Amino acid sequence: MSSQAVGVGLIGLGTIGTGVAKVLRNNAAVIAQRLGFPLELVRIADLDLERERGVDLSGIRFDADAAGLISDPRVQIVIELIGGYGAAKQFMLAAIEAGKHVVTANKALLALHGREIFDAAAKRGVDVAFEASVGGGIPILRSLREGLSANRILSIHGIVNGTTNYVLCEMEKTGAPFESVLKRAQELGYAEADPTFDVDGIDAAHKLTLLVAMAYGADLTPKDIHTEGIRGITPLDFEAAEEFGYRIKLLAIGRSHVDGAGREQIEARVHPTMIRADSLLAKVDGAMNAIAVHGDAVGPTLFYGAGAGELPTASAVVADLMEIAREIRRGSAGRVAPLSYRPDHLERKSVLSLESIEASCYLVFTVRDEPGVLGRIATALGSHGISIESVLQKSRSAATGTVPIVVFTHPAREEAVRRALAVVDRLPEVAARTRLVRIEENV
Repeated sequence: MSSQAVGVGLIGLGTIGTGVAKVLRNNAAVIAQRLGFPLELVRIADLDLERERGVDLSGIRFDADAAGLISDPRVQIVIELIGGYGAAKQFMLAAIEAGKHVVTANKALLALHGREIFDAAAKRGVDVAFEASVGGGIPILRSLREGLSANRILSIHGIVNGTTNYVLCEMEKTGAPFESVLKRAQELGYAEADPTFDVDGIDAAHKLTLLVAMAYGADLTPKDIHTEGIRGITPLDFEAAEEFGYRIKLLAIGRSHVDGAGREQIEARVHPTMIRADSLLAKVDGAMNAIAVHGDAVGPTLFYGAGAGELPTASAVVADLMEIAREIRRGSAGRVAPLSYRPDHLERKSVLSLESIEASCYLVFTVRDEPGVLGRIATALGSHGISIESVLQKSRSAATGTVPIVVFTHPAREEAVRRALAVVDRLPEVAARTRLVRIEENV
């Protein structure tokens, strides 16, 4: 190891870890030119020592001894890329206790245990960087932390999970049902063998937890975020969306609301959403990610790029390494608070209940094909103050004898919509629970 270099240790040589090793090897010259000194990967720890990764590891100590890597005096920055909660948390806290800076892509761990980790780092005077945890190679966290730090953030709308975006786009394009598209996505490597975290919105909720912390200083956990996945979306929904000029995306949505008494509430929700087909977010296809951030001074901004993958995510990890390496050379740490707000200004904040949200809705009623059904549905909606904008009746199902009736509403409070649907779903002519997708018009 060069006496001028800043030494790096990597725990976890999976897909992203391999990408980090490649970027550090292949771009060593340009990294050194930008830093003014080398950034050197001196040690790697992983349980699998046999698998070929397709990257030159010569001159790097490679074994299964993560504890030894953390205690190695040559290692000044520890990269944690094993994921999960147990061992990853132990290694990160051990590295912090040893006075080492930490870089991670572990959004789930930070969403659940970030306060403990950040507090430990502040006490030891080291940095924790995690740009790769949201949006892969998109520099969204650095932008919120620094580039947009002079703004009051008015709203965040994010497509932050590539798997669900790919599945929704394929369903829309092919007309195939969710299960068959998901199976194809798994075969192509776009979805995990167990896709639960992705398709049920859990991964997006973890990422939104970090985004609202940076945007609003809100110390939330994923349990505070209303979360719905995409399993209930059907080909009919895409047909109706197209007919009325919408596309369907799984959105992570964040806003801050201040009432007349000056009390702040955070709006944080993840669910399938209809957005105008001509909006920029609606044009995000395949496994790509995009986050729209609206600031009071800067106005609307859009961050777009690959939200996952070996090299895009490695790009964000190495950018964090370079930022920390500069601070090491300056003899400082904590130049910018990891969550943008100083720790004493991060606080538990009230979360706006979903029932208080006002939005237009797309509703699908599955009814028996009998006279007067639509009138009874309209009466139930109207009695709860819900105005119908458009109605679309689809063909009768020969197998079940039922007819889907599609209704687009004018904006209404979710509480009123839920009360109305409880009445409708009890009607004897209604054969299945009403399906609801919220609409965001100004995205």
